[in-house]
Amino acid sequence: MHSSAILQPVVVLALWSGVMMLWLARARLPNAKTTRFPEGEIAHPSAMVHFPTEVRRVGDNYNHLFEQPTLFYAVVLLIAVMGHVDGTAVALAWGFVGLRVVHSLVQATVNIVPLRFGLFILSWLALLGLMVREALVIF
Repeated sequence: MHSSAILQPVVVLALWSGVMMLWLARARLPNAKTTRFPEGEIAHPSAMVHFPTEVRRVGDNYNHLFEQPTLFYAVVLLIAVMGHVDGTAVALAWGFVGLRVVHSLVQATVNIVPLRFGLFILSWLALLGLMVREALVIF
């Protein structure tokens, strides 16, 4: 299987991060005009607590897209570079990306925490599958 097959989910997740950035801008900018921030606090990340909950959820998810997914990017690039791409790895990569997109949609809208946590765990299992499979090949 060609290595580009496993790089497609990487591109999709990166593009999804861009979608969430635009969603964040659309949520924050109008609220920034009406939200009262203590003097000088707007320059600090802690100021985000002054935004309404629905705005903070989008920001929280945007931040989450730079946590667990960074490990995904590294592992998938390793798999591609090492030439270890197969159907299972590609399926796990797409599964991870799909779960992260659904996780974003849940967190940024209804934010049902048990559902969001389940999606998080499932995405970790997909990522763990990628990592363990690659470790078994390398070691």
